[in-house]
Amino acid sequence: MPVRKTTKRLYLIPVLSKALDILELLQEENQPMTLEAIHRKTRISKTTVYRILKTFVHRGYLSQSNDGLYRQVTRPKKMRFGFAGQSADMPFSNEVTESLKTAAASVGVDLMILDNRYDAATALKNAEEFVRSKVDLVIEFQVEQEVAPMIGDKIAGANIPLIAIDIPHPHATYFGVDNYRVGIEAGETLAAHAVANWDGKVDWVLGLDLAEAGPLVQSRITGAFEGVRNGIADLPVELFVRMDGRGMRERSKKLVTDFLQRHPKDKHILVAAATDSSALGAVDAVRELKREKHVVVVGQDCIADAMAEMRKDKSPLIGSVSHEASSYGPSLIHLGLQLLRGQTVAPYNYVAHKMVTQKMLE
Repeated sequence: MPVRKTTKRLYLIPVLSKALDILELLQEENQPMTLEAIHRKTRISKTTVYRILKTFVHRGYLSQSNDGLYRQVTRPKKMRFGFAGQSADMPFSNEVTESLKTAAASVGVDLMILDNRYDAATALKNAEEFVRSKVDLVIEFQVEQEVAPMIGDKIAGANIPLIAIDIPHPHATYFGVDNYRVGIEAGETLAAHAVANWDGKVDWVLGLDLAEAGPLVQSRITGAFEGVRNGIADLPVELFVRMDGRGMRERSKKLVTDFLQRHPKDKHILVAAATDSSALGAVDAVRELKREKHVVVVGQDCIADAMAEMRKDKSPLIGSVSHEASSYGPSLIHLGLQLLRGQTVAPYNYVAHKMVTQKMLE
C-alpha cells in the first residue's frame, strides 16, 4: 500500500513576506537603491515593489530622495499613548474609544487602553498604571472632578503630557465640546418646541445634571436654561429645577418618574439632559407614566440609542446635540503628537458640534 505524503500547512501572508524581503534587502545592501534594482534582486513585480516602498516611506521605515533612491532610516521609538476611557458601559465613551483606536493605528501609535469604570478610585489607579508603564502621553476621559487634581499631579510628576477630555484637569490640555454653547443650543430647541406647540406655555424646565463632573460640564445645563430663556422671555426662576442624573439612564429615570408623579396635572415640561443616557432615562419615565404629550426632552452626544429613539413616532426625545465622536480620535492623536514635538497648542481645544432634531431624521 503506497504511503501518502502529507504536506505541513503553512499560515503565511504572501504580501507581508514580500515586504520583509524588500526591507531585509535594503538592510543587507546598506546603501540607497532604486525601485528597478530592488525589483531585479527580489524578482517581485514592479507594481508590488512600488506599493510596498510607498507604504514603508509613509510609515517612516524608508526615505526617498529627490533622485528616486530608497534607503532605510533609523526608526525612533514607537509612540505609546495611554487612554483611560470614561466607562465601557457608556455608549459615547465607547464611540470615542473606537475612534481613537482607528486613528492611532493609522499613524502607528500604540494605544494602552484602560477603563475608568465611571469611578474615581479606578481612574486614580489607572493614572498610576500609566506612570508605571512609562507611556509617552496620557489621554484622560473621566467624570469625577474630585480626583482630577490628583490625576493631573501624578501625570505631571512623571513628566508625561496630559490631555483631558470634556472635564478640565490641572496640568492638562483640554479637549472636548464647548459645554455652555451645546447647552444653549439644546435649550433653544426646547423653547422653539414650546412656542410652536404649546403657545410658549411652560410649567417646568428640568435639567438632568452631572454634578460630580464640575462647573464646566454643569454649564451644559446652565446653558440649556439660558437657551430656554432666550426663546421664552420672563419665565419665573422657580420653574427651573436641576437634578443630578449623573449621566446615567436608570438614575435619571427614577428622578423624572418621582417628579412627574408629584406634578400629575402639569402639561408643559421641558427636559434638558447633560447626556443622552440621562435623556433616555427621562424618556423611559415619560413613556411609562404615559405623559408623552406633556414632556419633551433634548440630550447630548447623539448616541445610537438616542438616534433610534428620535426616529420613533411621537417620541418625547425631540433632539440631541452631536459631539461628533468619530472626530475625537484623529484630533486627539494629532494634538498628542503636537505636544510631544514641543509645538505650542491652545489650552482649550473645542470639537465641532451640531444639533440633530427629530424633523431632520424624518
